[in-house]
Amino acid sequence: MDADRRDEPLAASWRPAEGERPKHRKSRTRRYGWQVYALPLLVVITALVVFQTVRPDDVDAALSGAESPLGGEAGGAQGEGEDPVVTEAPTKQRYPADMFDADLPPGAPIPKTGARTFETLPGGAPVIGQGKLYRYRVEVEVGMDLPNPEAEFGHTVQTTLADPRSWTNPKAGGISLQRVDDAGPAPDFRVILISQETARVLCGYSAGLPYDSSCRRGEMVYINAARWVRGAKAFEGDIGNYRRYAINHEVGHAFENDHVGCPAPGALAPVMMQQTFSTSNNVLHKLNEVADQGTKIPADGFVCKPNAWPFPVVAPS
Repeated sequence: MDADRRDEPLAASWRPAEGERPKHRKSRTRRYGWQVYALPLLVVITALVVFQTVRPDDVDAALSGAESPLGGEAGGAQGEGEDPVVTEAPTKQRYPADMFDADLPPGAPIPKTGARTFETLPGGAPVIGQGKLYRYRVEVEVGMDLPNPEAEFGHTVQTTLADPRSWTNPKAGGISLQRVDDAGPAPDFRVILISQETARVLCGYSAGLPYDSSCRRGEMVYINAARWVRGAKAFEGDIGNYRRYAINHEVGHAFENDHVGCPAPGALAPVMMQQTFSTSNNVLHKLNEVADQGTKIPADGFVCKPNAWPFPVVAPS
């Protein structure tokens, strides 16, 4: 893909500098940097995960010198003429009353640190869609405690991007996608699950808005494991659809789609709306005043419903 394209974070549109990227490790390697201690308490065993960070000097030097930006299964197609927006029942999670829309929700433990090197998840797939072909590779950061990363992350990425509601829909203008691994052709972009701390460095957590987000930098599509585990307040605990949203949103930036606001009260949020931060135009407008996100969102009071798909309604065949 064109290295000069703008970089786009999921939660905001700050442009990070390209610079040297973390190293990619092609072969599967033994995960490290994690220790688990079990403390028996009556008949209950509580697992405490201690995260250790391995930070190669050359990677840290490249990251510290870069300009900072601001920053489960996927469902298949629904029946003809339906609104296939939610493919699993939302949990309607109740969050603290004072929780801001963009805050990371409370919940399960998250992978906080990793080695800042990446390994490819093996697996390929046939071409999906018709039009210009984009090949992608699925990777994870080494050192994160993921019991079965292919089942949880690789499968979700592949089935999400193969769904007719995603970017291979004809309304996208002619896009086809194919998953490849190290044994296949070079990818046009890489979808990578990264730890919270790595995401905070790469996606500009400290550069204006301190909210965990994912981001796209050139051909690198980074998905923040903190959000992968806990989602966003707007999705009310519906982690499955939040994950599909995060994938579709960041890959949408790889196709040079910009951020947009909520088009009408109660409408489905466009997938390129910054739903990680909010589905409210007023909230996004305020964040834009704190740090210019490059996209003007009006403070018109419009609030949308969360939506994971670029084209949520599949046309009858």
